[in-house]
Amino acid sequence: MNERLDRLSVPLHSRIVPANGVPLHVVEAGPQDGPPVVLLHGFPEFWYGWRHQIPALAEAGFRVIVPDQRGYNRSAKPASVAAYDIDALVGDIIALLDAYGLERSHVVGHDWGAVVAWVLAMRHPESLQQLVVANVPHPAVFRETLGSSWEQLQRSGYIFFFQIPRLPEWWLGRNDGANLARMLRGSAHADTFTAEDLAAYRRAWRRPQAVRSMVHWYRAAARRVLRGGLPKARIEVPTLVVWGAQDVALSRQMARPSAERCRDGELVVIEEATHWVQHDASDRVNDLLLQRLRP
Repeated sequence: MNERLDRLSVPLHSRIVPANGVPLHVVEAGPQDGPPVVLLHGFPEFWYGWRHQIPALAEAGFRVIVPDQRGYNRSAKPASVAAYDIDALVGDIIALLDAYGLERSHVVGHDWGAVVAWVLAMRHPESLQQLVVANVPHPAVFRETLGSSWEQLQRSGYIFFFQIPRLPEWWLGRNDGANLARMLRGSAHADTFTAEDLAAYRRAWRRPQAVRSMVHWYRAAARRVLRGGLPKARIEVPTLVVWGAQDVALSRQMARPSAERCRDGELVVIEEATHWVQHDASDRVNDLLLQRLRP
């Protein structure tokens, strides 16, 4: 398979799962009778963004379920912006749990996957055992900070660029995703993404309408804000917030207030890590997951 399912140290299985009216590509690892954990990637990654965590969790006895979220890689790519509204994205994960016959699961999210995880925990706490979010604040904290911090507004300037019709996907995808790759490398340490990693990402970005669909996540979020914003609810699920302190897009000042929006929240800041904390500090993140989730 061109995604190199064989490059990890544990057996991986790939399948298409009908979920919420949108076929999702899912990679699985670990024993089927193990405690389930769903890993949700963000922009501009796909299931492969959890390549450092999948083996550690599977070898510890977890049933690891890693979807390509809608619009990414081998999952379906609806054409409309409305199809990427947060309600639809959260609905995908609820439908995925139903498809696997799971009443509850641990959920781990990074970047946009963390946004989905936050809102999932607000709206469907009964479906989660524990929540882990990496380098994305609680949605209410982000909105409040964006309105009060000129620094964060500047850091988030690319979001406004993504609202322009057609131009962002052309710019990001041109020259075989050169600018997407530049964004990744520019926000990471020099050794965070290898040439092999970028080749895997480029294969995903080349899929028809993939870049457009990824940008639609940002457009749908902006429309949601104009309609009244994302939920503000306190998180009742036990939550771990992991934050790479060298994130160039999201200020660490949002990390502690996000953990404080949780009834049972814990914050771990990893000083040497960037936004790509699960790559930069993979062993540390794996240890945190294993300590926190406990099969």
